[in-house]
Amino acid sequence: MTDARAGLLAMIGACTIWGLSPLYYKLLASIPPLEVLAHRTLWSLAFFASLLFLRGRIAEVEATLRSSELRRRLTVSALAISSNWFLFIYSIQIARATEASLGYYIFPLVAVLLGVVAFGERLTRTEIVAVALAAVAVTVLAVREGQVPYVSLVLAMTFGIYGLAKKRLTIGAVVSVTTEVAILAPLALGWLAFVHLGQGGGTFGHDLALSGLLMLSGPLTALPLILFSFASQRIALSTVGLMQYLNPTLQFLCATLVFREPFGLSQALAFALIWTALALYSGARLSADATRRRAAVRSSTDVQD
Repeated sequence: MTDARAGLLAMIGACTIWGLSPLYYKLLASIPPLEVLAHRTLWSLAFFASLLFLRGRIAEVEATLRSSELRRRLTVSALAISSNWFLFIYSIQIARATEASLGYYIFPLVAVLLGVVAFGERLTRTEIVAVALAAVAVTVLAVREGQVPYVSLVLAMTFGIYGLAKKRLTIGAVVSVTTEVAILAPLALGWLAFVHLGQGGGTFGHDLALSGLLMLSGPLTALPLILFSFASQRIALSTVGLMQYLNPTLQFLCATLVFREPFGLSQALAFALIWTALALYSGARLSADATRRRAAVRSSTDVQD
């Protein structure tokens, strides 16, 4: 099997796990979302730390934590991804998985706007149109449903801030995520101690099936990230970008076909606008990538001549 084919299969695997994750979190709907989040944090730390220990790289986490600059940036990213995880878990429990999938659809457009604010990047005409269409979609939902789709907007914003905080980091994906969950671990431990000892409740240890599902949150968090990292090194970034739409598409199908969440005219119109915006945005990015590749080929040919 070629590297490119292996990378493509790994990317499909990562996006499929992410996209079908609502089915997993629906099984934990009887557990408060903060408790689920705390377990996800701790079991992710256990899984990632074990992986790095076996590979002889656990010292990289310690070195990262000793760097004040890295620790500051990863604290921001840790808080952002933790907020993202919590809201996603919560959205499944309150039957807003459709709205959650919309958040991951609009994330690339939110990321473009964050690039403008944080780095002074300029929007192309196509990107301006795509962002405007997304804004119209959100407005349609707000007017027709009587409330702003806060789940979608906050999910997209927290994931965008997460990416912003990790932009240009030189440490590997597994090391950075391990450091993030290590930073969050004291909060997770504190909350579980409060739930189990302070309130005399908690699920873990009282229900064998649910305890096993909570432990599974570690591998389910780690595996797609590892697959994504593997894929990113072997396939073109344009392919990575397009393949990531598989994630919210599967989430959308889970919400509408499995959970039977309502999907009326306003949702249909909003999603149609978002899909149109993403088609324009992706088409422009693919065209720009193709232009850069042709320019690189011409430059290489000129040097050889």
